Amino acid sequence: MTSILPTRTLMQNPEPGSAAGSSTMHRTTTRVVVAALLAACVGAMFSGAPREVVGLAAVGMLVLLMLIKLPVAIALAVPSVIGVYALAGDRAAVNMLAHLPYDTVASWSLSVLPMFVFMGLLLAKSGVATKIYVAARQWLSWLPGGLAIGTNSAGAGMAAVSGSTIGITYTLGRIGIPEMLRAGYDKRMAVGSVIVACLPGHLIPPSILLVIYAGIANVPVGPQLVAGIVPGILIALFCSVVIFAVSVARPSLAGRNAPLSSGSRAGGSSKNELGRSLLAIWPIPLLIVAVVVSMLTGLLTATEAGAGGALLALIVTVMYKRKNGPFAVVADAATETVRTVGAIFFLIIGAYMLTRLLSISGLATGFSDWITSLGLSRVEFLLIMMVAYLVMGAFMDSLSMMLLTIPLLIPTLAELEISLIWFGVFAVLLGELGMITPPVGIICYIVHSIVKDPMVNQGHDITLRDVIVSILLFLPVVLVFIGVLIAFPGIVTFLPDLIS
Repeated sequence: MTSILPTRTLMQNPEPGSAAGSSTMHRTTTRVVVAALLAACVGAMFSGAPREVVGLAAVGMLVLLMLIKLPVAIALAVPSVIGVYALAGDRAAVNMLAHLPYDTVASWSLSVLPMFVFMGLLLAKSGVATKIYVAARQWLSWLPGGLAIGTNSAGAGMAAVSGSTIGITYTLGRIGIPEMLRAGYDKRMAVGSVIVACLPGHLIPPSILLVIYAGIANVPVGPQLVAGIVPGILIALFCSVVIFAVSVARPSLAGRNAPLSSGSRAGGSSKNELGRSLLAIWPIPLLIVAVVVSMLTGLLTATEAGAGGALLALIVTVMYKRKNGPFAVVADAATETVRTVGAIFFLIIGAYMLTRLLSISGLATGFSDWITSLGLSRVEFLLIMMVAYLVMGAFMDSLSMMLLTIPLLIPTLAELEISLIWFGVFAVLLGELGMITPPVGIICYIVHSIVKDPMVNQGHDITLRDVIVSILLFLPVVLVFIGVLIAFPGIVTFLPDLIS
């Protein structure tokens, strides 16, 4: 404690010219500037300016509130309420606060959300993630670059378990990077294969982002979830093909068939080991197939399929954790489900408030008319959106980008005859790409913090520059894949069409 108190005193009474004083002055200046900009936005809303200007001022206020790390739901709701009050008076604002929250979340289509969240959390806490990695490693390690391909494939498998990009990255980083480094892989190949393994995270169900998108865009949740399956699998396949091709062209990058930590040799797993690895994860493919097929065949609705999946996940979790407090794990998952669903409902309410404001102000319609007047084709518009999402990804996470843009874009998408279900997958994939793209992709820094651990880096010096270079190796193929989705939208929509 004695070493902390003087530091606090210095921060409370910084000396002029000191580093602490400069930092305090910088924070104070930033707060003053942000406060002034927020005041300017509010002033513009009540200045009698045209309705579109009020909408723009509200959006500007929303961006500022997000940048200062205000909870996103509040950042969405506050400017929306103020903007509706400025445009339509107190009665409209009170009516929105009184009725919109209930009307938004009391929806049958959103009843699927707690089921899929509970299923994902149960499977994530069951410890199956490590078993999926072991199975992928043992079955694929005989290929050139097999450990990296196994890592990438495990990412797709884990996406179907948890749907958490950061969770997938952390798990694979801790167990995959040291495994590949021990086998002589180039450090950039090892790191890059872990980073891109997270891309299917919010595409393959259970996908919270796709459920939130369905709520914002008012599309059926079941078809929207199913829409992410094929793209999620294909992006993992594309990256695996790149790893294979690079490993064939430059064998030195893919290491050697060194002993694995389990004691077996890469490509030399016995039939018993292969069989045990599959036996350890057999409930997971069965659960996923049961949920997806029941929706595709129309046997169950999305909500019923989610409930059935949650029940199966409960059984699987108790089975895996039967010797290690299974009921505590279930209780923890249930508690976290309530917290997560509550937070998501608040986000959707905020997004609907923003949609109401954009409708009243005419900003969304005006934006659609402006895009139409430019004469952009569907492809040209989507290429522009791809660039815009990548730029926004340097400042925002996937969820913030979606909540900010989707309410504004819906009329434009309808005008250009772009499927809302297709665009949901497009937006989520670009949001995931933004999380790994330098210079501010959050996954870069998560992986960099992981590889600082000597148990992970195995004596290799892995710098932030190495992490960024590893991403640039895979970035072109991901952009090509997005181009393929634009050129062939049926890749996304053919499965949803089967259940619509």
